[in-house]
Amino acid sequence: MSVKDGKDYLYLIWKSEQTRKQYIIGQLTKNGQYEFQYGGEVQAAIADGFKPLLCFPDLNKVYKDDRLFTIFTSRLPDKKRKNIQTILEKYGLEKYDDYMLLKRSGARLPIDNLEFIDPILSLDKDVTRIFYMAGVRHYLDCDGKDCAQAIEVTRGDEVFLRTEPENSYDQNAVQFLDISGNVLGYVPRYYSKGVTELLKREKKIACHIYNVDKNKNCNECIKVIMKILN
Repeated sequence: MSVKDGKDYLYLIWKSEQTRKQYIIGQLTKNGQYEFQYGGEVQAAIADGFKPLLCFPDLNKVYKDDRLFTIFTSRLPDKKRKNIQTILEKYGLEKYDDYMLLKRSGARLPIDNLEFIDPILSLDKDVTRIFYMAGVRHYLDCDGKDCAQAIEVTRGDEVFLRTEPENSYDQNAVQFLDISGNVLGYVPRYYSKGVTELLKREKKIACHIYNVDKNKNCNECIKVIMKILN
């Protein structure tokens, strides 16, 4: 749980089609009432092509509701679906909870480039996060097309972190390496600053391959579980 000042937080991420850069464009919080507001890198995202959500046109307003906003619940599977229990089990939920399903699933849709992520708000607590490795198409020798040619990685494999401060795309870039030192991809940009700071503090961070699905597109090929131990 990402809790601060009594509020549970989710960040809304938008990915540019043109530059493929990910931006933190806003935050959703829950504390009895739900609140959404833009922030983070929304201005930079707008410069890269992002347009404010139709139901949230004001960049400076804090939107509030007693229920989770319809624009977000509409991204979730219907609770009346026949296989809804299977979906809930996939995300470790015993019963339907729209906010927790939003948090666990990310609520991605094929029609846009939005995704919710569970942020790392404190660098002084034990944290576990599961997420897709970024940039894999450039390093797995698959050319983003031929999954059969990709470097072999298997669920449970340990992967290692290495900072790349000379990276022009992200000064906080952190690479994932396999046991042979091959670069597999990167920590997503929305986590890279925190992970870089943790590495500077010499905190213990254990990373393993959580899932590999070569039938997915290149953005959902390798999932990693990262455990930060304080």
